Amino acid sequence: MDRPAWRPAPTDWLLAAVTAVAVLAGTARLGGRLDLAGALPLALWLGLLLLGRRRWPLTVLLLSVQAVIVFRTSGLTDTGWVWPVSVAYAALAADDRPGRPGLPWAVGVGLTELAFAAAWEVPTSGTGPREALASLGAEALWLALLLAAATAHRDRLRWRAEREARLFKEARARDLEAGRRIAEARLDIARELHDVVGHTLTVVGLQLRVAAESLDDSPAEARAALATAQEVRTAAVRDLRALVHVLRAPGEDPREPAAGVPELAALVDRTRTAGLDVRLETTGDPAAVPAPVSLAVHRVVQEALTNTVRHAGASRADVAVRIGDGRVEVTVADDGPAPPGPPAAPGHGIRGMTERVHALGGELTAGRPGDGGGDGWLVRAVVPVPGFGP
Repeated sequence: MDRPAWRPAPTDWLLAAVTAVAVLAGTARLGGRLDLAGALPLALWLGLLLLGRRRWPLTVLLLSVQAVIVFRTSGLTDTGWVWPVSVAYAALAADDRPGRPGLPWAVGVGLTELAFAAAWEVPTSGTGPREALASLGAEALWLALLLAAATAHRDRLRWRAEREARLFKEARARDLEAGRRIAEARLDIARELHDVVGHTLTVVGLQLRVAAESLDDSPAEARAALATAQEVRTAAVRDLRALVHVLRAPGEDPREPAAGVPELAALVDRTRTAGLDVRLETTGDPAAVPAPVSLAVHRVVQEALTNTVRHAGASRADVAVRIGDGRVEVTVADDGPAPPGPPAAPGHGIRGMTERVHALGGELTAGRPGDGGGDGWLVRAVVPVPGFGP
């Protein structure tokens, strides 16, 4: 809980006591008079004024200087002009609050007090001008050292505050960056789970339906469908294990390679059934495609074929992958009939494909071919690969 600005801190009480004792001790050391009506009330007054130095540093300094001038000119004390007010000068010079130019005020008040002291000392004191000048010179030197020390302390506090602010800002930036990376990682995991689980359930369900329909009439076809379902299931388990490994050991490569363009042939074979003919055409060298692009192309084809099996009612799907000319282009087209009514809003699958391609600087379109009113569905993605040629 912060202390109110008007309430003195223990440090203020300590400085007040030290100032009162120092004024009395300095007066005695310099051979001045220790009168109950002079040095003692001045020492107490200068000490009590310091209790308000945090909130009113300029006012405290002005009242302290005025008290010294009054006591000196009235003859109640006979030593000291600047040094009894040392703490008040230092408090104002070290004041670092916005809109409070403490150091210029402290310099101005100090020079004014010294000028007044010179005008008073020379004609009224019993000493000569040389002695008065030496005394005031010593006080001027003390004032310069005092203000320099206070300024150095103020600059040190500023530097420490700026350093703490910079460290806080850097820590905040690191937290924001960590949060952004966590969000991106969660999005990647959601896309992977959607693609892997959605495709696996769709293909396994399709193959099980084929096996159930051909179990009596064509046992060989039923066994082939069940074998395909088992292969899809094995591949899905492998992908999920790799994903779990990445979650448990972030920053490490998965134990098994991720899917890519070379695995598209197996993907097409698993999706192909008696009711859906899927054809794959690949031009270029699939092994030369960078791993992130290769994975994105595989997931786009996987999701597009999954949507064809689920929703299109198509009898044929054509997959084309063209590698070269600084890019990888993939198209997946089917001949499914257009559903009645207005087009449905894009689901998580299309959104996930779009995010994957956009993350690599590419573009993806999905919709009816031509003017959008005919049959079929076309997914087209183009991913640039700088420095990659045919």
